[in-house]
Amino acid sequence: MYEKNPLSPHLQIYGWQISSLLSITHRVVGVVNIIAITLLCFWTIFLSLGEQNYEVVEIFFKSFFGKFIIMSLTWSFSFHLLNELRHLIWDLGYGFDVKISKITGVITIVGSLILTVLIYLLGRSFI
Repeated sequence: MYEKNPLSPHLQIYGWQISSLLSITHRVVGVVNIIAITLLCFWTIFLSLGEQNYEVVEIFFKSFFGKFIIMSLTWSFSFHLLNELRHLIWDLGYGFDVKISKITGVITIVGSLILTVLIYLLGRSFI
């Protein structure tokens, strides 16, 4: 009487791949970056309101939480940049092979971590 329709893949039976992980992360990071850029604009306005505001900002960024936010946003921007370069290469018609896609995915993840550390060291004047 009732036909059994095939189930479409869902999270319980779908095997995670690096491309799906990077796609979801890219979207989430994009939203985080929009919020961060908006807050950065408000922070700039806050600093332009007077010299007394500089101390508040300095105290925040010297705290553990402030440093964590800076490192997280640095990774977020680095990841988004490298993943966008990956997508740009795809738009040019290259890198659709499964093996190449996995390699560029790993390069994106590792590269974003390395780029974050390099930016941090540059900011700390270690380089």
